[in-house]
Amino acid sequence: MSDSPNPDLKAKFGFNLLNWTAAVSDEHFPIIERLKTIGYDGIEMCTGSEDSDTYKRLGQFLQDQDMGITCVTVLPAEANPVSPDAKVRAAALDKLKWNIDRCVDCGSELLCGPFHSAFATFTRNDIEPVEYERSAEVLRAAGDYAQEAGVVLGPEALNRFECYLCNTMGQLRHLLELTDHPNVRAMYDTHHANVEEKTHASAIKHIAPFLSHVHVSENDRGTPGSGHIDFAEAIRTCHEIGYEGWFTIEAFSRADPAFANAINVWREFSPDWDIAESGYTYLANALRDAGYDRPV
Repeated sequence: MSDSPNPDLKAKFGFNLLNWTAAVSDEHFPIIERLKTIGYDGIEMCTGSEDSDTYKRLGQFLQDQDMGITCVTVLPAEANPVSPDAKVRAAALDKLKWNIDRCVDCGSELLCGPFHSAFATFTRNDIEPVEYERSAEVLRAAGDYAQEAGVVLGPEALNRFECYLCNTMGQLRHLLELTDHPNVRAMYDTHHANVEEKTHASAIKHIAPFLSHVHVSENDRGTPGSGHIDFAEAIRTCHEIGYEGWFTIEAFSRADPAFANAINVWREFSPDWDIAESGYTYLANALRDAGYDRPV
């Protein structure tokens, strides 16, 4: 057990349903029930469904199960916050507002994802300072809308193969300082950090003033603990800085072929329920070892 100066911190443990689907529906409720049985406190859901009633039914189901939820989304090229076209940037803000509304429908107080810019959209040029300024303007306006809705936005830095604007915590912090909004915070993802950061400790400490969400994800997106991510370092550092939010496993498979093709997932990394069950055991132990108050 850690002898950290933060002995009473609690950690919420979630599982991202993208392991099975990018558009959650009533048919996935049994998956959620099984995740609760394993010990998870909640789920994370991609806002892939267009039906607002789906989110409301999910919210009620989760409330009945005494489980929490966070949401994740991406933006397409036609709704790019860094576009020089004001109409495209306006479309990005509209899309973010729609996602915030869906968070309200299902009871999520957090919307995370790489929505500082459009996913997998590249200029093949050096980053221009004005691109950060455009993104900050959109995020600031979305932050105002999120604040009224009681939702926190958690932009995510991705690896260089999926975006260019924010690959590191240094770039993400720069953007958040430009945005300067209390409801626009930061997400940390161990998978992307494995590519872009020198160490988890230095990266997490750098983003600490803004950290609102953490994805615990293996280097190959399979079962946590089966690869070479140093989860102990990442979780221990989160505890040291006093982080007390969600730790959510994000793993991918080919269960939803359209989504898998969009993110270049061409094979199965680990059996889906091994990710959920073995991943829970491994990471719950890591949380306790770091000093988090986590039930056995």
